[in-house]
Amino acid sequence: MILEEAIRILREAAVPVMETERIPLAQASGRVLAKDLQAVYDQPPFPRSPLDGYAVRGEDTLCASGEEPVELRILGKIFAGEVFHGEVHKGECVRLMTGAPVPEGANAVIRQEDTDYEPGKTGDYIGPDSRVKIFRGASPYQNYVYEGEDYRKGDTLLRAGTVLTGMHLGIAAGAGREELEVYREPVITVISTGDEVVAPGGDLAPGKIYDSNRFTVVGRLADLGLCRVESWHCPDDPTAMANQIRQAGKNSDLIITTGGVSVGEKDIMHQVMADLKGEKLFWKVSLKPGAPTLAFVSGGDKVPVICLTGNPYGVAVNFELLVRPVLEKISHNPKISSKTRMGKLKNDSPKWGGVRRFMRGHYEEDRSEVTILAGSQASGTLSSMAVCNCLVEIPEKSRGKAGEDVKIYLL
Repeated sequence: MILEEAIRILREAAVPVMETERIPLAQASGRVLAKDLQAVYDQPPFPRSPLDGYAVRGEDTLCASGEEPVELRILGKIFAGEVFHGEVHKGECVRLMTGAPVPEGANAVIRQEDTDYEPGKTGDYIGPDSRVKIFRGASPYQNYVYEGEDYRKGDTLLRAGTVLTGMHLGIAAGAGREELEVYREPVITVISTGDEVVAPGGDLAPGKIYDSNRFTVVGRLADLGLCRVESWHCPDDPTAMANQIRQAGKNSDLIITTGGVSVGEKDIMHQVMADLKGEKLFWKVSLKPGAPTLAFVSGGDKVPVICLTGNPYGVAVNFELLVRPVLEKISHNPKISSKTRMGKLKNDSPKWGGVRRFMRGHYEEDRSEVTILAGSQASGTLSSMAVCNCLVEIPEKSRGKAGEDVKIYLL
């Protein structure tokens, strides 16, 4: 089965999370908005000043100049958050600061710099006889922020499906919202298999290896912002594994396993699928590494189960290619999908021919060039992933020669 067909089948079997929850604004970054956010107020809710200066009738100041200033009587002074109780008439003004409401009767704001203002002296508001000289006039509605200039009551500010960022939270806060309705985070269960596998930190007896696969998958889920994850290890016992999947299926949206998918005596996942009366989606994808990937839908809770190979690099590759498209669908989050680019290959591929291959690479975005990393590209090798920032696709029967344009998957 080709990769694209496997992805299509998996996405068709995946069910998006539809439950929602209301969470505090400060916790909403990275979450997916479940309901359109509409304004319940005009923003700003009143005409306001964009600068420090004087609220005036613009028509009173049009002839003002340095040689012949216009002199106005100052009725008072207000700061942002205050309101002037009164109305500006001909020959009058109100001193005001940035963000303060423009008083009734005024329709423009003169910049403080265009007056004879001095703190506590000329042009400042001291008492009923205070006056200011205007050296440069303003047309009506100049330096004037209209009520509702940003948006009007009833306007849609954020659409459902938006992956929320700090900027979105600022918009929501400006609209007076302290909570947002978002989709529930998906619950993912990760289970590694193998009698030879021990947890990191344990004694490494002869014939044993540490469990890297489980932590690769859990770590990548966290990288993608998916943190509602349960994980554990199961020995090569099909009954025990079936019981674990059955238990996980009660509250999981996706189950990912590693190991036990080939044709050896301890490749238990085929038996597990049968024991669970699972609906087989596919087994084997035409790619390297990780060709023997198995996928089925659990017979009880109808939860998709993606069974990755036990080879560490195969796990890493197939998580990017097969698991991420499913995660995108169930979470409503398009940012989870793999990002691809085209890059010019700087060196020859050490492996070519046969099936489609995915090699460890390093992509230079500023030059749109990619290098296949030196060293082992074997399925069991994981350490070189530390300096790998992309997967390089070598198409079926292609030689992967330097200078060719290749597709890459950013990590």
